[in-house]
Amino acid sequence: MNAALPADVTEALDAVLGPDNAVHAALRAQIPHLTVRTRCTCGCGSAYFQLDTETVERAPTGPGTAIAAEARFVMEDGTCPGEVLLFVQDGCLSWLEVCTWSDDTEVSLATTLHRLRPVR
Repeated sequence: MNAALPADVTEALDAVLGPDNAVHAALRAQIPHLTVRTRCTCGCGSAYFQLDTETVERAPTGPGTAIAAEARFVMEDGTCPGEVLLFVQDGCLSWLEVCTWSDDTEVSLATTLHRLRPVR
């Protein structure tokens, strides 16, 4: 993984990008060229990426914006208060979105990363 990325982003990418998926493998190859352009200011951990699209091979996701991977936060009681979505634009990593479905449970990469369960 890219040592220049924040640890929570690196771990989230590792958790959502499965090794047995051709699209995910192509996206993993982009990570060494990836930097975080900005983060959400609410503390959720969402990250918006900067990628030199001229130096990477595009993943076979098709044109436009797509969700390339997702993982849910699964709590000890089995509830799922949110998820992480990995977006691509034209086959290139674009942003990692942290979503919450409940106002009762705080969901962030920093505090609940260990609870991510990929949806495959």
